[in-house]
Amino acid sequence: MDTAEVRLIRSHFANVVSSSAHRDHFARTFYTHFFARLPQCRSLFPASMDGQRVRFVAALEYIVRGLDDTDRLLAFLAQLGRDHRKYGVQRGHYAAAANALLDAIREVDSDEPWSRAADTAWRELIALITNTMSDAADADNFPALWEATVVSHERVLRDLAVIRLECDSPIPYAPGQYVSVQIPQRPQMWRYLSPAIPTNPFGQIEFHVRRVSGGWVSPAMVNQTSVGDRWRISSPLGGLHVDVDSGRDVLMIAGGTGLAPLRAQVMDMAHRGINPRVHLFVSGVYPCDLYDIETLWHLSLSNPWLTIVPVSEEDENPWWHPYPVPEPPHGLHQRLRGPIGAVVSQFGSWADRQVQICGSPSMVKTTAYALQRAGTPVESISYDPLR
Repeated sequence: MDTAEVRLIRSHFANVVSSSAHRDHFARTFYTHFFARLPQCRSLFPASMDGQRVRFVAALEYIVRGLDDTDRLLAFLAQLGRDHRKYGVQRGHYAAAANALLDAIREVDSDEPWSRAADTAWRELIALITNTMSDAADADNFPALWEATVVSHERVLRDLAVIRLECDSPIPYAPGQYVSVQIPQRPQMWRYLSPAIPTNPFGQIEFHVRRVSGGWVSPAMVNQTSVGDRWRISSPLGGLHVDVDSGRDVLMIAGGTGLAPLRAQVMDMAHRGINPRVHLFVSGVYPCDLYDIETLWHLSLSNPWLTIVPVSEEDENPWWHPYPVPEPPHGLHQRLRGPIGAVVSQFGSWADRQVQICGSPSMVKTTAYALQRAGTPVESISYDPLR
């Protein structure tokens, strides 16, 4: 696509993401048109579409922002196409989705009037999206879904569980990627989770799950999961990784259970003899939110290239966690206090590092802004759009 077409697309889409109300209205418009064209597809989706609408707009926002990086965009679309096989999506469904998306974007109020040029640009982008997704789905030789059995469920905090499973066959994910998961307590509802360990030939996988207030799936994962439950897991997504050949050291910033994909990468790197230096900042609101700090400390003891820095916004644990804050293990960096973005950026720009941020959407956004204000180039910062 040329520069003028990209500008037109971004101009129209800017109004879609200008507020949460606009985002929701756009997503509702799309799904209304899509289900009108293919009513039978409504049964492929959960009764509550709130989460689905949020993920739809987030994915499209990532696509529009990434129009300047064709290689990354095509890889992302191919992953989406493989992932959508879990819904039973077929090639014929993509034509209806393409027309529904074009109708929805036409109905967006924008400062840029709808024109023949805009129509051509959007048709070209939508064709790229649907063709790439459907081609990747058709070409994938892996299963659409993997089945796994829960073998351990450990409540490490009142609202956080570490859940371990054994898959019927190994899932070929790369450390740093994430997958979508469906549990028996919430059929047809999918939740994105990042494996906290690298893949292995035994099919073992570990997830760290925090209960989201008002959520549909995470409370059931934390509160209702039992050993023996059968979960369904779909194709890997995401591209967080350490480029060991770049010659650049690494800054990793984790918020809460956003630690999982960073932990998996660090564990994978520990199998290699030579690695770049890694500073891993692990953050939470309270000291108890640093739930896996002892594991990370043990990793750092045997891997001198790894530095673990604990950070919490508060000095004391909340009332519902009636345990004193333990002394840091010998050799672990002293726990720092403050919002993670402010803490990390006070050390400088980190301009020479590969930077990965993983946590809640608000944590990722504020931390990325803090780093950019400190001088970190935006192209050095990586995070996943959907997790």
